Amino acid sequence: MTLLIDNLTGEGPLDYTAAIAADTPFALTRTLNAPSILTGTLHLNGEPTPTRRARITLTAANGTTLFTGYLATEPAPLYAGNATTGPVFRYKFSAISDEWLLDKQPLPYLGNAFAIPAGNALLSITSRVEGGLFTTTGVSAGRAIGIFSPIRSATWSANAGILANAAYSAYRVVTGALSFEPAGNITHTFNFDNGSTTTYSALKLAQVKELANDVTLSGDTEPDAYISETFAGDGTTTVFQLSEAPFRATAGAAPTLVTDTFNESVIDQQVWSIADPGSHLSLGAGGLTLNGGNGYDGQTNLTALDSIEIAGSLLLEAGGLQLSGANQGIVCGLFNGPVLVANCFAGYNIRNASGTTLCTPLINGVEVGTSLTVQPGHTYDLRIRLHCPEQQRLLQTYYCMVDGIVESFGGGATPSAASLVFDILDTGDASNTPATLLYDGSTAAPLTGTPASCNFAAVDCTQLFGAIAYVRVTRPSSAFIVSTLTSGTKQSRLIGVAGEGTDCTLSASGKITFFAGRVPVAGETFTVTYRNRQRSVTRVQNAASVASEAAATSGSTTSGIARWIGKVLKPAARSTADLEAAAQALLAFATSRSAALAGTYTTVNPQDTADIWPGDTLALTGNGSTTSVVVRKVEVERAPAFPELLTYKIAFANDWAEALGLTLSESIAADAILPSAPTTTAQLAAGTVLSNLPQLQVTSATSTALQIDAGLTPPSGGGFEVRRRDHAFGPNIAQDLVLRSPVRSFSIPRAAQLEKFYIRIYDASTPPLYSRNSSAVFIDLPIS
Repeated sequence: MTLLIDNLTGEGPLDYTAAIAADTPFALTRTLNAPSILTGTLHLNGEPTPTRRARITLTAANGTTLFTGYLATEPAPLYAGNATTGPVFRYKFSAISDEWLLDKQPLPYLGNAFAIPAGNALLSITSRVEGGLFTTTGVSAGRAIGIFSPIRSATWSANAGILANAAYSAYRVVTGALSFEPAGNITHTFNFDNGSTTTYSALKLAQVKELANDVTLSGDTEPDAYISETFAGDGTTTVFQLSEAPFRATAGAAPTLVTDTFNESVIDQQVWSIADPGSHLSLGAGGLTLNGGNGYDGQTNLTALDSIEIAGSLLLEAGGLQLSGANQGIVCGLFNGPVLVANCFAGYNIRNASGTTLCTPLINGVEVGTSLTVQPGHTYDLRIRLHCPEQQRLLQTYYCMVDGIVESFGGGATPSAASLVFDILDTGDASNTPATLLYDGSTAAPLTGTPASCNFAAVDCTQLFGAIAYVRVTRPSSAFIVSTLTSGTKQSRLIGVAGEGTDCTLSASGKITFFAGRVPVAGETFTVTYRNRQRSVTRVQNAASVASEAAATSGSTTSGIARWIGKVLKPAARSTADLEAAAQALLAFATSRSAALAGTYTTVNPQDTADIWPGDTLALTGNGSTTSVVVRKVEVERAPAFPELLTYKIAFANDWAEALGLTLSESIAADAILPSAPTTTAQLAAGTVLSNLPQLQVTSATSTALQIDAGLTPPSGGGFEVRRRDHAFGPNIAQDLVLRSPVRSFSIPRAAQLEKFYIRIYDASTPPLYSRNSSAVFIDLPIS
């Protein structure tokens, strides 16, 4: 073994091997998806005392690099006695592997990563912290993640560890090189039956958990019913209170997704990806300065590094826009793929026509709505408002290892329609001037087939001249308000703050306050579309395992059910659908007896054949059977011997003993309502719910009835069930039932001014399947 220390004094690496104290421990600890730690004691014989930040390299006799890292603190002097020259000290040190460099860097803003290979997400966060510190050629793409939400208060290594765990992978940093690969890619074979491995006594095994085949899990707060709540204006009432608080996401859901006021000296490359072959984009007194383009679509653009989930409510803003000259391009655009006009899901198309500059809404690459003529010298705020009834489009992916094979559960995207509103404000107008609606989604059918995530570009300059003072993408309240005027015309009501041309504010508790001049008049009604919230929870059972356990204990009073209750911590389960995927992963390994296996194995000098790292697999063969286990920690200890003697103590565990792809807690959310009856894994595989009814709407409301369009045709033999309370649907439940309708359009009789109705679709199965969530109609309208 060779220990080199570079004290960064210009002398280069110095050999400290002879200074290693032989009578004190000298150990290297490697932990799965965490920094490695090297500790030891040095008895200096003329070597300089190592300094803080000194670089350490530890190499085995065969040339294998065991560790590279840095002294995070000065070595601690330990009094060892007196010599003729005075007191003698030894120096105890502790070094951290190379990623310590990144952990000392400030973590920039990191947005969520959606449905991409985990290796790509790791490269993204690494390049934004300090991309030049490590080589990254050893980073493989790896398995895809569902949603990765970096923790902004955590270090690079903590986030890298969370990401690697979620993708059932392992990262490490050695010799300044970052590597990332799926766990189990490297297997070390230890056969105790053929004599090649004689130290059977060095193997310690234990079953550390009982089998579980019936699991109840809680996750984050999720959106629940699709609510349409209708109020009547009277010309004087300015404040209206929603019956429920609108859903607001909590898991990895910062309200501000992208923001830049362009007030620095250069464009922030921790926020933006810049494509600018002709130097047409720069920062100046007006913000982002636009100085033409090369004439080609998509080649000059400023695109946010993080994609945006097209879910719930989004507000996109490009403020302080000034334009002059002959213009062609897109401002404030969402792109379903590369930044090109054809891929623009929503944005403002800027073009010249007859010597004037027009600003026109663009949806799916096609101009819609009304064009605004841009006046020279005027400054504009451009806004796009998007509302999806689905608050979470992308589903989480969970990985686990079962009998040496990695399996995945969940993933994919939830389809959703969307409504779009484009409004523009001339900032030179009076502060109470309403914004101009260029396109109002309340007057058009909702867009279907919308992408689950998009790239956001501040500009796509074919040729643009002018400046943008700021851009901002936020996720405001999940509500969407549409008024029906006395003429019968529908019009979106803009939610925002006073002085920005909007109509009202909406608090987190659901209080709507209309501004002066925007108060609903007598005869006007307005409908607020939003989602309420509940704690996500599920109970899933592996019926085959229950039957097997019951058969194995035939004659006893046991039912075969082995229940486990807990909470999913990571990857975050944002919905019941995510929890069901997590439960399937958990049951896949919790019903396997080998999955509860943990233990240690001690061996000598394995580095001479192949060095062992956490994330590798050990194939342990004994008594004719082979068991695969995943290495979680490796402790390497040096003995003062020649030839070299390195003892590896390898700690391993399978997923039920120590979960890798799932982080669980043996507690459950205090507000979780535990299901009394389980869903089986077989039922989940077959499909246990019908489609929800997010497009259900009230087509007319009179003093005696509500006319409903459910938005879907019911399945043969099924229909729509209407109740006065939620979460109690079924053919044999009589309380709160209002009616069942076998057709899409039906009428609900009214009995009072304030009423609530909950509606779900059902089919002809026995028992019938229902939609997961209700569509709710809340009415606050006079009945006379």
